[in-house]
Amino acid sequence: MIDAMQVWFLSLGAEYGVNPWIFGGIYVGAIPFFFLSIGWLVRRARAGQSTVLPTLLAGFFFVSAYLYLAVAGRNIPLWVWIFLAVLVIYGAWSSIRDTRRKIAAAKAEMAD
Repeated sequence: MIDAMQVWFLSLGAEYGVNPWIFGGIYVGAIPFFFLSIGWLVRRARAGQSTVLPTLLAGFFFVSAYLYLAVAGRNIPLWVWIFLAVLVIYGAWSSIRDTRRKIAAAKAEMAD
């Protein structure tokens, strides 16, 4: 059964023009850079400095695998784009909420 799932998964890459291993590598490889960007954003916000660059970098790392899909992929079904849009919107909302909490906690800690 695992072999059948692996064959199916790899066949999707051929069908849609995307190498699933590259997609997965980008997806997993971007995680540490995303968290580093968030940490940088929190430190800059705590210091009262501009957070534009770390925010842009965090956003880029957050969607980097999907950018690969958009550039390299072909004939991607509409439902996939809708599903990815929902994932990105939820993930962005969740990341923004958590980052705001971290910034507020850091500022409260500094005030004490």
